[in-house]
Amino acid sequence: MLCILPFILLTGQSIKMFIRGRPITMYIPSNILNYEELRMDLPSQKLDLDWVYGYRGRDCRANLYLLPSGEAVYFIACVVVLYHISNQTQRHYQKHTDCVRCLAIHPDKVRVASGQTAGVDKDGKPLQPFVHIWDSKTLVTLQQIGLGTFERGVGALAFSSSDAGTFLCVIDDSNEHMLSVWDWNKNIKHVEVKSTNEAVLGVDFSPTDTNNIISCGKSHVYFWTLSACTLTKKQGIFGKYKKPKFVLCFVFSLTGDVLTGDSEGNILTWGKSAADTKTLGKGAKGKQNIMKQTRAHEGSVFTMCILQGGAILSGGGKDRKVIRWSADLAPERECEIPEKFGAVRTIADVDGEELLVGTTRNAILRGTFSDGFVGHVDEMWGLATHPTQNIFLTCGNDRQVCVWNAEDHKLDWCTTLEVREVTENELWVVLDLQTKEVVSDLTDGNEQLSVMRYSPDGSFLAVGSHDNFIYIYNVTEGGRRYTRFGKCTGHSSFITHLDWSKDGKYIMSNSGDYEILYWDVASGCKLLRNRFESKDREWASYTCVLGFHVMGVWLEGSDGTDINALCRSHSESMVAVADDFCKVHLFQYPCPKPKAPSYKYEGHGSHVTNVRFTHNDSHLLSMGGKDTCILQWRVKGAGTGDHSKEHLASSSSVCSSSSSPQGAEDGRKRLV
Repeated sequence: MLCILPFILLTGQSIKMFIRGRPITMYIPSNILNYEELRMDLPSQKLDLDWVYGYRGRDCRANLYLLPSGEAVYFIACVVVLYHISNQTQRHYQKHTDCVRCLAIHPDKVRVASGQTAGVDKDGKPLQPFVHIWDSKTLVTLQQIGLGTFERGVGALAFSSSDAGTFLCVIDDSNEHMLSVWDWNKNIKHVEVKSTNEAVLGVDFSPTDTNNIISCGKSHVYFWTLSACTLTKKQGIFGKYKKPKFVLCFVFSLTGDVLTGDSEGNILTWGKSAADTKTLGKGAKGKQNIMKQTRAHEGSVFTMCILQGGAILSGGGKDRKVIRWSADLAPERECEIPEKFGAVRTIADVDGEELLVGTTRNAILRGTFSDGFVGHVDEMWGLATHPTQNIFLTCGNDRQVCVWNAEDHKLDWCTTLEVREVTENELWVVLDLQTKEVVSDLTDGNEQLSVMRYSPDGSFLAVGSHDNFIYIYNVTEGGRRYTRFGKCTGHSSFITHLDWSKDGKYIMSNSGDYEILYWDVASGCKLLRNRFESKDREWASYTCVLGFHVMGVWLEGSDGTDINALCRSHSESMVAVADDFCKVHLFQYPCPKPKAPSYKYEGHGSHVTNVRFTHNDSHLLSMGGKDTCILQWRVKGAGTGDHSKEHLASSSSVCSSSSSPQGAEDGRKRLV
């Protein structure tokens, strides 16, 4: 990795920094008389995590539970969320250092175990995975186990229940999927054994005997016996029944049988009754055997849940159904999850009638499944906050455009952009915020569009492309009509960021080869070759990652791609930075000197792709890329603005790119 070299003071008017050997000259504004004596302090504001949007249902299992406190507990990115259903409030367990992958609830329904993936630090060195056991009432960490023991990550967890939760079973993500049993309170590992080279999807103790453990996964279900600190396993025999590709889930019936759900859509009942050697084959005697096969779902059985009276709930993949079964597996009732929410990933029983359902499209649905919240299911880049209201917009590779209410913490609406037949030019569209209708669609260039910004008065729209051009449009008819005004030509690499001057006449832009260029839009999109003339220009926004006023946000050792986005607050007192190492930084603004101090905030489980302040600087929104998570941070300290509720203006519209994850950027009368 090539480092940023020391900043070099060339003259009294400019300084130069180097990224990957490329010199970047920046001119010192006239109001700075002595650059060397400038002090860089921490900002007077700080951030507190206020709300987490999203749920990791796309690739994790058994990760939604209801606590006696009335809180649903689940996770996304590095945060375990405790969402109070009735009060509609959130609390957050934030002690994990990388993405959380699994949860287990102690029999006392208070203590929680959560396991994480390994991850890497900013230098690419692996970080060790571990399990935290913590108190859900106080959020205090009670124990950390497995540091230095688990490989790659923790895939499955379970507390014992017949002995008041003394033991914790853990399966890691190593090649052998090591299974270990811990006296978690004493941090003592009692036994560890290789499980299987195939994927493991679930593990649990027998509710009546701590010495019996079951695990399941690809083409297997194992029955483990713990004796004298050794673990022995017996493989479930499918006999005359078709062996499924995956055993996806299992539960214990009140009669002591084991019910497994598989990728064939069947629920198999396993018991210890005398084996039928004629149908099951020789060698079946003395093993766990299938007593009954119940056809349950079209497609996979993703999850099962035992209700208090012995009834069973199952959730389907392809058919998206939740079915209630009697204790002897007679179907009683069923309902179907709307297709837009995906398949059923997991079910949590609220009171026998009302349910919480987590889905594969990162939604959690309650009760009749008409309420709930939905998240993105692919990498996200586009983020915009409304200029006068407490709403924000997100978009990503899943082609979803979502409008959220930051005050009520709810999704106002979400739509999926249609994919057109392949064309020579890249498409971007304008949507009406009220009707959700496309009011205009246009094309520019033959490569992806990376950034879009309205001028301060909304009369122009700038569209930055990977074809190295910035396309300028006149905006008329209340944001419904767009006509090409000009094209800014001069960058030698793709456009990454751009900002308008406060008077709406000029643009500052960054590109993939670390150029800073300035453009006179009012005079016909002319490149200003004398950049010295722009040193005192005031900018309506500051999202360019390269510029004199934000030079200090670059850390020593950065390679030029380590900062994905930044955003200056409307008060112009602070700047938030999204980096490639899962961190959100908060600096003072301006920040023109190297090694400037900052507050650093964790919570994302992948590169942070975007940050934006709300209209009154009361909150900051940050967006993770592959963790599909949106974090809402409360700004604490001076200049945090006013928290009053606003209402969506009927004339608002929204603009988004269908070809680029950064197609939603900013707005005045519109959100772009």
